[in-house]
Amino acid sequence: MLTMKRKLQKHTIAPVIVTLFIMVAMYSNTALAQSKRITGKVVSSVNSEIVQGVNVLVKGNSRKGAITDGEGKFSLEATPNDVLVFSFIGFKSKEIKVGNETTFNISMDEDATQLTELIVTGSRNTGRTILETPVPVDVISIKDIMGELPQLDLAQMLAFVAPSFNAVRSQGGDLNSHVDPVQLRNMAPNQILVLVNGKRRHTSALLITETAVGSPSTTVDLMTIPVSAIDRVEILRDGAAAQYGSDAVAGVVNIILKKGTNKLTANLTGGGYANTGGQAGALTKSGKPDGFNYQFDANYGFKIGDKGYFNMSGQITQRRPTLRPFVNDWGFFDKTYLNNLRTDKAGNPVITNPELINAQASGNTSQISALTTETGLMSARGLTKADFAVYAGMPAITLGSTFYNAGYEINPTTTIYSFGGASYKYLEGFSCYFRRPAQTDRFNYLLYPNGFRPQMTSNTSDVSNTIGLKSKIGEFSVDFSNTFGRNTMRLGMVNTINASLGSNSPVNMNLGTHQFSQNSTNLDMSRYFKGVMNGLNIAFGAEMRIENYKIMKGQEESYAYGTAGIVSVGKDGLLVGPNGKPLEDAASIPIVDANGNPLAVEAGQQVTVKSLSSNCQCFAGFGPKNERNEFRTTMAAYLDAELELTRKFLIAGAFRLENYSDFGGVTIGKLAARYSITKTLSLRGSIATGFRAPSLQELNYTHTATAFVPDANGIPQPLDVTTYPTNSTAARVLGIKGLKQEQSRTYGIGLTYQPAPGFEVTLDAYQIDVDNRIFRTSYFNAAEVGNNYGEVIGEGEAQFFVNGADVRSKGLEAVGNYTLNLQKGKSFTFTLAAILSKNTVLNRKVLDLNVANLTSEQIVGKYLSRDIIGQFETGTPRTKLIGSVSYRVNKFNAMLRGTYFGSVTERSVSSDNDGNFYDQTFSGQAVFDLSFGYDLSRNVKVSIGGSNILDKYPQILRSENQGFYLYSNNQQGSNGAYYYARVMFNF
Repeated sequence: MLTMKRKLQKHTIAPVIVTLFIMVAMYSNTALAQSKRITGKVVSSVNSEIVQGVNVLVKGNSRKGAITDGEGKFSLEATPNDVLVFSFIGFKSKEIKVGNETTFNISMDEDATQLTELIVTGSRNTGRTILETPVPVDVISIKDIMGELPQLDLAQMLAFVAPSFNAVRSQGGDLNSHVDPVQLRNMAPNQILVLVNGKRRHTSALLITETAVGSPSTTVDLMTIPVSAIDRVEILRDGAAAQYGSDAVAGVVNIILKKGTNKLTANLTGGGYANTGGQAGALTKSGKPDGFNYQFDANYGFKIGDKGYFNMSGQITQRRPTLRPFVNDWGFFDKTYLNNLRTDKAGNPVITNPELINAQASGNTSQISALTTETGLMSARGLTKADFAVYAGMPAITLGSTFYNAGYEINPTTTIYSFGGASYKYLEGFSCYFRRPAQTDRFNYLLYPNGFRPQMTSNTSDVSNTIGLKSKIGEFSVDFSNTFGRNTMRLGMVNTINASLGSNSPVNMNLGTHQFSQNSTNLDMSRYFKGVMNGLNIAFGAEMRIENYKIMKGQEESYAYGTAGIVSVGKDGLLVGPNGKPLEDAASIPIVDANGNPLAVEAGQQVTVKSLSSNCQCFAGFGPKNERNEFRTTMAAYLDAELELTRKFLIAGAFRLENYSDFGGVTIGKLAARYSITKTLSLRGSIATGFRAPSLQELNYTHTATAFVPDANGIPQPLDVTTYPTNSTAARVLGIKGLKQEQSRTYGIGLTYQPAPGFEVTLDAYQIDVDNRIFRTSYFNAAEVGNNYGEVIGEGEAQFFVNGADVRSKGLEAVGNYTLNLQKGKSFTFTLAAILSKNTVLNRKVLDLNVANLTSEQIVGKYLSRDIIGQFETGTPRTKLIGSVSYRVNKFNAMLRGTYFGSVTERSVSSDNDGNFYDQTFSGQAVFDLSFGYDLSRNVKVSIGGSNILDKYPQILRSENQGFYLYSNNQQGSNGAYYYARVMFNF
């Protein structure tokens, strides 16, 4: 505690904030006295149509500007000597001197070769294009491409147009499919920062315990933002923690919302999956087309007087599940079930095969013989192996969301703005193994005579709101804002049981609720000094952020240990049933003493006869011991500068102080530069330090779940595993230490090249080193640990989140775009993008754990297991290529895109008798998307197409690794071909 206090004192930022305000006061002046109100309208020179979204900037001062509204109008303050620069993607830029005029009617010439628009991410000087920034930034115009993409939600759209961006959609595994984690540069989802209009977006309450790169992580749920609300997305591919704070280790995704008015756009999309089953043959069950989905979204904006706008969007989504069964042969009915040998806790017989009783009563010997076999009983009940299959696939989703973006100009220098939204998502997924009747400790004949398949559900509500004020203090631009966000996820289970409650168990249960709230208050200031060399932009500010994480308990039956298997002894005697024979345990084995005699018991004694599984099957409910209500406060201050030494040479730097109430302080920085060798060729580079504080979820999450571990015959057997926080008794006794913050160093170098109008190429190399990366350990049980560890964790197993390793990610990124305009309204657009990357574990961190019965090598293997290392290093494609060609002629357009996912290798912790691990390498996979569109009229367009149109399935897992999944899940997934139709409206 004293150490933490010293850190807080050492890094206190109060003097820094005071200094910032003093700087503002010193530079205040009355330079605005000569300015005047300039208004105007922008239209296209071809058809005189209004042009919405045009950037209108004062040349040399990117902080003074405006954007045309839905009527093509703009308004800003300028002096007679100022020059206005009009720019918009698809049009030639235009410069107009203000002079004595106050009203302008601007006509812009179309030019499809002008495809570089101004960006706001990675640079606080908003007058730069993607070719002028000192770090790589991708600008993706969602409003322009959403009509031709088969993908429906933002995360999947970005994954198929930006090679460095990934959104691995899990197809099962407890809660892992309930939020799609987003990644950048093959780093963890919690090492990417998501902004909306430049403001930090809150994450989901869910902690995803297994991600594509092998580490636990929180992530922003991008499905909560309607795609129709988005103008564009800017992806900064560079470490930016010094500029934006914790989490921006791999980069930043900034979602820019629409501002347009007096225009209604809407889309109605329907589609589904072919569900052919791929090449799995008898291992799966091909069926009818499934996964049908329907989505309607709309956007409309209206003016608030002559000085404001209110843009609103809504989306309704209905998705049905995709079912990809794995038909196995793990033994569904055992001999005790087939031969009616089971008893209850009192020793009374339990009839599980009434068909056999009837056959015996009728004296049908052939039928008796058949019904005592698994095949015979299944045939009598009309069952097949497919009825006991494990289901993977996408969950069913019902989603409704709305978003708004608003602004109002109070006076020529002051604007109030606000944006935010609300959403509700219900999800039901097949995330659990089938519970077979042979699993006697988690079975109840009266409720599920043929076993059951539990399904997980989640009800998620998400709300967010930002309100802010932009103004001037002298020559300084000021932005003061407050952003609040909250994600609440109520977890449930249907078609389940708490076996220890017997037949009284509910079959649908509320498991508990997770909630994450975040409130950020920001003050940002900037000023452009035109006379300092070729221009200096200074920005500085402060942030205060408060976070809260809650786990609220579910219904008691979801976490309780019932008495269905416990006998309360009424009087002294022997533990026998009505027939005088010893009572039998859950495996139908007599309970006897060392001499084979019935156990002697005493009155009042509680004897566990049947060791029936407690808690809700598949995923235990959160009980009182799991409840949490934890807070964190963060204070930060930053200084950011960009200096153009010459017209060709730009340098930029950032410095940040940040204090955490539970971790102390950090100081980080960044340097970047760009040098223009020619007008079309530039070099750029950066070096940065960064950090990521463990999330409140990683620090406080605790839960018991059912894992499945293959037995000697390769059949997955259930195992109850509890994840304990590092401040728990289970962690302290074992020697697990508290989590530390991750620290990073990022290096980047690249070039931008524009060999011809409309032809752009960027090439960037990077390296990211992260110390103290957080992973999850393997399982520790009481027998392995010794030291009476069973008194702490009981009969189950324990695992923990730990700072498991120092890691490195490096790679090469290339992006190329070319637009070719032909005569008679014809045009081609070509894109080719790629990432070649490599992840490496540099140093495995191992503590001196208090383990009595494991070797040092075994402890190392459990602290950071080889399958987790493999998932990080080779478990996701290290090569990803995206190439597309779009063609437009008059009212017709077509798009063909190919995506190549490189090979992956999955490492196993299981091996054969010779010590050969069951590792497997999966070859690269190429999938193709295709769409056709036609403009029925100026207001109505239609498109049809598909994703993975050639119905490419991944390779099948080797037999030793087939458990929950049949296919590899780390490339394109196992959903197969998807086809859709869409109608778009524009009024």
